[in-house]
Amino acid sequence: MARRGRRKLVVPGAERAMEAFKAEVMRRQGYHVDPSRPNDVKYEVARSIGVPLKPGDNGDLTTESAGQVGGQIGGAMVREMIRLAQEQLARQPRP
Repeated sequence: MARRGRRKLVVPGAERAMEAFKAEVMRRQGYHVDPSRPNDVKYEVARSIGVPLKPGDNGDLTTESAGQVGGQIGGAMVREMIRLAQEQLARQPRP
């Protein structure tokens, strides 16, 4: 069973902002991102690391291969979130 449909963000309505964030992060990583279809960057990531991801059914992919694609994208996003949080903390006045 695909889990994709069950994922929900904590903040209702934040989907567009997260998609825009993903697009910006992946663009900075050097990938071409169509702003109207930021999720399609996963195919470019997959090609770059040699994973045969295609639109539609990917039942033949191993969990490891799928995780490599998601890890590239999610890892880049998490690193950027940490960098942004560190910058924000550095700007706060110290007591």
